Amino acid sequence: MKVVQVQFAPWDKIYNFDLNNLSLDKGDYVIVKTEIGTEIGQIVGWAEIDSHDFSENKINKKSAEDSDIESENKAEEDTLKPIIRKATAVDLKKKTSQKEKEKALEYCKTLVKKHELPMKIVDVYFSFDGSKITFAFIADGRIDFRELVKDLIRHYSCNVRLHQIGIRDEAKLMGDYGRCGRELCCKKFLNSISSITSDMAEVQQVAHRGSERISGICGRLVCCLAYEEEGYKELLKRLPPIGVKVSVDGKRGLVVGHNVLKQSVNVEFSGDDGENNTIVEVDLNRNKK
Repeated sequence: MKVVQVQFAPWDKIYNFDLNNLSLDKGDYVIVKTEIGTEIGQIVGWAEIDSHDFSENKINKKSAEDSDIESENKAEEDTLKPIIRKATAVDLKKKTSQKEKEKALEYCKTLVKKHELPMKIVDVYFSFDGSKITFAFIADGRIDFRELVKDLIRHYSCNVRLHQIGIRDEAKLMGDYGRCGRELCCKKFLNSISSITSDMAEVQQVAHRGSERISGICGRLVCCLAYEEEGYKELLKRLPPIGVKVSVDGKRGLVVGHNVLKQSVNVEFSGDDGENNTIVEVDLNRNKK
């Protein structure tokens, strides 16, 4: 079964909805019904699920638990909610303007400064019906922002929530260009940001370059480390493990290093005097020619 993936805010989770036999394209804005009211969201992709083994509870529960926009969605039904219709020009005009968002951001930042809170407000989301405002922020740890929320509620006279996002989410929201000269992948085409680990850098033999050279503008390891990880792992399987003894031209040596892309290994041979060892790069493909 093909479902539509819809996102309400750039930093929010992605939710699945029934296509409802509508003709829609990626990037279209649609009107959907959620547990907390009618919303307008943007189609960010498509997904295939097993129509015999799914429920909205299974599909959306994780997202709902992590998102402030859908945090009240505690009693999901066992049916996938359908998209009501494609958003019209009138619907799009009801969306909060950039000027209004900037005004709200500035006001919230003023209150943050007033309460001396160690947090950075980066974006704001107004629900389609105007009943809720969600401010996205980044911070090093947990923040007690109860007094801030009270002030915001008094000012806007509606439900106000604060949603903490990661520094990588901020980079995706703001956008920029990476050291490769291209627009950031997270801004251009990555719908979700996967976990990037130092193991990926080790496998691709770039960890020695230092964290600064393999980190993006967000200060975290670059997302592109995940693109070729599987390819490197497959190439690594063809090389003898480090620490294994091998024979090269009749001499026994110890594998002490890998050159994954070159498909060669560094082999250490004991010197004739037992002290002056030598390391030689051995091409594993030389015997195949």
